[in-house]
Amino acid sequence: MSYNTIKFEISDGIAAITINRPDVLNALNADVLYDLSSVVKEVESDDSIGSVILTGEGRSFVAGADIDAMKNMTTLEALKFTELGHSIMCSFENMSKPVLAAVNGFALGGGMELTLACDFIYASTKARFGQPEVSLGIIPGFGGTQRLAYVVGINKARELVFSCDMIDADEAKRIGLVAEVFEPEELMSKVIEKAKAVMSKGPCALAAAKRVMNKGRGLSIDAALNLEREAFHGLFGTQDQKEGMKAFLEKRKPDYKNQ
Repeated sequence: MSYNTIKFEISDGIAAITINRPDVLNALNADVLYDLSSVVKEVESDDSIGSVILTGEGRSFVAGADIDAMKNMTTLEALKFTELGHSIMCSFENMSKPVLAAVNGFALGGGMELTLACDFIYASTKARFGQPEVSLGIIPGFGGTQRLAYVVGINKARELVFSCDMIDADEAKRIGLVAEVFEPEELMSKVIEKAKAVMSKGPCALAAAKRVMNKGRGLSIDAALNLEREAFHGLFGTQDQKEGMKAFLEKRKPDYKNQ
């Protein structure tokens, strides 16, 4: 399928999704969000895809939501826009396959919220992160007030949201937002290496681990541990578990079938 606002390519089992509105620094509008919604469905339905890399075209990852498209919204239009944005972020967060953000430049507002919906965030030395919404008279509307606090802690999240300060890649790594920082020219090759390393593991187990970790954070510790127990013993009914343990004992690379 072709898309108007994103590039979508599959190579060696890795789906690369590139937001492609460089003239406006890849700002998110309804068209981008609808394209992202469609591409998530395409990725989930394609068994040849083992992992996803999300990035932006040009010098920006996503510099936020499209302010020009938002400035005259009514409260009802704003409600529909935030519901659409939340739906997209949740679709990436809950995708059964690992999602890696390759942040090549500005990740502000909705762009930062999009990175927070990914499993891993890798950044170029040119990357910049921030939640500037309060300076515009609004608040983060695509999950930033919640996911950011979960990742970096409530005090640091308050500081970033209230101050609207922009931080660089090294600071983002220091506070635990970013996993690793790379030079711009090696960012994509390094993230592809990371994606290949992750997708070489058992796909059934990866999906289960992601599901349990995401769902467990909103539960009591007892309920979360029960989720883990159920997922753990359930995996012993998969062919992948048998193959993974057999390969380990035979000292060879496992041949997983996602079954």
